Amino acid sequence: MTIPPAASLHDPAESFYSRWQALNDWLVRHRPLWQQAPFTEPVPEWTLQHPELAARVAGLDDERCRVLDDDPARLAGLLCDALPSLAAYPDLVSLPDLSPPGGRVHRATLPEVRAVDMPGRKRLQSGAFAAALEPLREPVMDWCCGKGHLSRTLAAVCPEPVRGYEWNAELVRDGNRLAAQFDDAVAVQCQDVMAPDFVFPTDAHGVALHACGDLHRQLIRRASEVRLPRLSFSPCCYHLTDASPYRLLSARARRHDAALQLSRNEIRLAVQETVTAPARVQEQTRKVSQWRLGFDALQRQLRSCDEYLPVPSHPSRLIQEGFEAFCQWAARKKGLVLPATTDFEHWSRVGDRRYSQVRRHELVRHLFRRPLELWMVLDYAIFLEEQGYRVRLGAFCDRTLTPRNLLLDAVRVSGTPPVVRSRP
Repeated sequence: MTIPPAASLHDPAESFYSRWQALNDWLVRHRPLWQQAPFTEPVPEWTLQHPELAARVAGLDDERCRVLDDDPARLAGLLCDALPSLAAYPDLVSLPDLSPPGGRVHRATLPEVRAVDMPGRKRLQSGAFAAALEPLREPVMDWCCGKGHLSRTLAAVCPEPVRGYEWNAELVRDGNRLAAQFDDAVAVQCQDVMAPDFVFPTDAHGVALHACGDLHRQLIRRASEVRLPRLSFSPCCYHLTDASPYRLLSARARRHDAALQLSRNEIRLAVQETVTAPARVQEQTRKVSQWRLGFDALQRQLRSCDEYLPVPSHPSRLIQEGFEAFCQWAARKKGLVLPATTDFEHWSRVGDRRYSQVRRHELVRHLFRRPLELWMVLDYAIFLEEQGYRVRLGAFCDRTLTPRNLLLDAVRVSGTPPVVRSRP
């Protein structure tokens, strides 16, 4: 498999499509490794097909698992002896670094004293995103802007006042209050951008930092329809969509005979990362995962079946009440009666053992998070080029600041007609 180098992502559409096709076919080839969640399958099918790979991850200690889960390229290199096709991983996921020198990022970031109501990571993410877009030449439209944190960041370098659109009236009020408090050239308007009667501005530079799912796909479609001069966005939460199976945007990718057909749950894998979660949250997540796996083993025995039984989100109070309380709550939710003789300590230990197995099996599945994300984002790039845009794709910040660090920056090429396309 020949993979175009990352630098070619600045070249015409052929390089985006070549990258997408290579990635698509690699994902299809490895589908048994990522399609099923190890959480629901005590013995994933791939462990029987690739026993050497299964043995390699089974031999990793907990600390090694933690380190490798945060460094997928290193993990792929470690495992490629057991599965040689993983050697292609670094080339498949490599991207240009679009972040400018640190001095420019610092200048583009709101000072803490002005970043009222703005979480620290959001402040830094907005600054990095803004710095990667400079210089700004058109008036900016901030899509789904919330309280206008990105709008206020961009206002300092935008030639005209920034317009923000947000459907939540409370956030709109807060955004306009903050803009007035700090004399920022920002106006936030209450608007559902998904509304069919929304009149889209035609002269703006559309921006969106971490717009979710169909919100950023709507921006892509509408911006190209009205031929915005520039569109810059960082996508997020790709699985938040009404479409199932997922529908590719670009005509060229849709024509590929072997194009993946993905469900919402499969797409969700692309955003299952916790590199920015606090240690306390990660520990709670680990504990509840162990409890769910212990309960799952218990319910399989009670029901005399080998089928995973999904349990809804738990009330937060259960964290303090322990494993037995969790099992009793889960059993009530699923209409089960637990015997008075249930040995909860035994099933807790079973959950601990299952969690250890799942964690190691998920290491392999997690290798495919970034490839799945790029599979979608490369399709966006192809679509925008089909509509007459010159596109940059790369990372606007380090993934330790946010795993959703991809930036698509599209500038309309004057006089280029869009490709005629059918409606989804």
